[in-house]
Amino acid sequence: MLKSEKHPQQLLQTNVNQLSDADEGGLNLGQVGSTLRRRALLIAGITGVVATAAVLKAETDPPVYQGQFEILTKPVTGETKAIVNVPQAISGQIAPEAANEISTTIKVLESPRLLNPVVKNLQKKYPDLTYTGLVSNLEITSQEQNILSIEYADLDEAQVTDVLQALSEVYRQYSLDERQKDVKEAIKFVKERINKGGLLTRVQEWQNRLRNLRQTNNLVEPAQKAQEISSHIASLTQQQLENRIQYEQMLAQYNDLQRELAQQPSERTGNSILSANARYQKILDEIQQADIVIRKQSAIFKAGDYHLDTATDTKDGLLPLLKIEEERVQRDFQSRVRELAAKDGAIGQKITNLNAYLRTLATVSRDYDNIQLQLKIATDNLNQFLTKQQALEIEEAQRLQLWQLLDPELTQVNEPSAVSDSVKRNLALGVMLGLLLGTGAALIIDKLSNVFYTSKDLKESALLPLLGVVPARKELATLGLQDSTTGELLQPNRAAFFEVFRSLYTNILLLGSDAPIRSLVISSAQHGDGKSTVAVYLALAAAAMGQRVLLVDANLRCPTLHQRLGLMNIQGLTDVISSDLEWSNVIERSPIEDNLYVLSAGPIPPDSVRLLASQKMQDLMNDLQTSFDLVIYDTPPVVGFADANLLAANTNGMVLVAGLGKLKRTLFKEALDELQISGTPILGMVANKSKDALSANYSHYQQYYRQNVSVERINTGEQNQQSSSSSSIRRIGGR
Repeated sequence: MLKSEKHPQQLLQTNVNQLSDADEGGLNLGQVGSTLRRRALLIAGITGVVATAAVLKAETDPPVYQGQFEILTKPVTGETKAIVNVPQAISGQIAPEAANEISTTIKVLESPRLLNPVVKNLQKKYPDLTYTGLVSNLEITSQEQNILSIEYADLDEAQVTDVLQALSEVYRQYSLDERQKDVKEAIKFVKERINKGGLLTRVQEWQNRLRNLRQTNNLVEPAQKAQEISSHIASLTQQQLENRIQYEQMLAQYNDLQRELAQQPSERTGNSILSANARYQKILDEIQQADIVIRKQSAIFKAGDYHLDTATDTKDGLLPLLKIEEERVQRDFQSRVRELAAKDGAIGQKITNLNAYLRTLATVSRDYDNIQLQLKIATDNLNQFLTKQQALEIEEAQRLQLWQLLDPELTQVNEPSAVSDSVKRNLALGVMLGLLLGTGAALIIDKLSNVFYTSKDLKESALLPLLGVVPARKELATLGLQDSTTGELLQPNRAAFFEVFRSLYTNILLLGSDAPIRSLVISSAQHGDGKSTVAVYLALAAAAMGQRVLLVDANLRCPTLHQRLGLMNIQGLTDVISSDLEWSNVIERSPIEDNLYVLSAGPIPPDSVRLLASQKMQDLMNDLQTSFDLVIYDTPPVVGFADANLLAANTNGMVLVAGLGKLKRTLFKEALDELQISGTPILGMVANKSKDALSANYSHYQQYYRQNVSVERINTGEQNQQSSSSSSIRRIGGR
């Protein structure tokens, strides 16, 4: 059993006490700055409310009413190319031509084509309204890309409201009509190609041919059938060879028998074939005994004596029996020789028939492969058009809301506000007062939340070693990282933030200066702190650094590692402990890193603590530690569960993951108290989801990684297509 000698219990006790003392500290300017950044939305909201109240108060003498609304849009021109390029539509990227046509959009929105219907409808209520007057009082600007600000001013407040309301409806309807027109035409074209163009029919035709070929020849896979027949032919050939050996041996024995039968019994050797026959040998022995008796009687009695005649008659009676036995042995050998010869012929005929069928099967196999190829081509074509259709339907649905009012709470345009010189002064005072009130509210709310927000807070509150700080990045949720520019899939060890986990593993290695750290437990105080993510990326980092790493999903209550790594959870840790399965037959190699092996959780047991506390689990942990350079156990949270404490007692220690922005100080203190009571060794902490971890150096190395990945893509493109390489170089140079 392993115990950590790096962090004794006195350190844990000091940490718990320090956690309580740190909460009673005074004002820290660094913490105040972090609080203001976190509560920026709250401060901005309060500032906006106060400033709005100040502006409304200043509106006492409005000579001119002005109203506006903002809409989110995309350039009208250049859309056709973006829609026709279906892969571009799937990836959600906008064509470069669609990013700089905002001026054209403004001209279209101010054109008579759109404004004349508005004027015509409003002239019933405002007879003096004309197209020229409407355009002169209308101002459309764009301070940010794809955001249009529409302002209208007039002496009549009701007219301003009605005009802006009508314009918002006309503009949104225009965007809907324009953006869906070409998409619907593209969808119609794709459907016609699928149904009337014969794509679906060709797939069904080749499927029918494949089914008929299988039914006609009574087979599923010709290649597999050919392999079976070849194996059968090889087996029959071996049988024929063995049979022929037996035949040659039997024929040689038969010839020897024939030579023996041509000799007199007295001339035959003792190791002859007939001597091996018990019946023949018995008769021969009786004849020899009769000869002995005859010789003895001849010495005593004369010819014709009764005793001599009796012995002679006995011998004469045995000689026919000896002849009969010789013939029986001869017939037996003849029968066995004929049987072996017939068997050789039968086997040879089977081999001939199977070879003929194998030649026929070769033709069937060629037809089968051709049908499979044509079916794959037809299916791929159909799938491409189905993918295009789906992408266009998604694009059509997305375009229903592309032009929207930016304020989601408004069901109509903003009410007109009076223009006055005092508005600017009151606005400045309102902003200053709002900032003060917002800052005070932010500090009070942040103090009452009692949550760790920065790694510095965590380190000051609990004086455990801070092994690493993991940035809050959405790429950590998935192991396949997609480049935002090209859409290509990158390996995790090529991501810039992966250096954080390399540094984390290096810090863990340095902890084991006296004795190397061979196994550890990853846990957290609560669910959702990202312990499983840290465990996966720590294992990947160690494996990428040449270590042979095993990642064990010991969270038998809610296993997730197999989903993160794209593996099946058919058998796992539960099966190894509860049955006689060998762990070597259950672990799987990670598809991302060759040095990383994964032991999934397996079926969820009714009592996970009982399994983890068993002697078999302890023996398994010792066996795994001797077989791998590093074993990492992902366990349930510490608070409320005993799983992590049970496993950590048999490892070098526990790494505690703290989710910043979510983990409460009281819950973290409760976790440390439980670890202190159980005597669990703690290697250190990992601050996860840190929003202040992206320093300047990190950003520099992030650009370094992107440049290296881009250069690698350029080199690959130069080998495949020179023109594609040139465009990639120009794209990188423009960044």
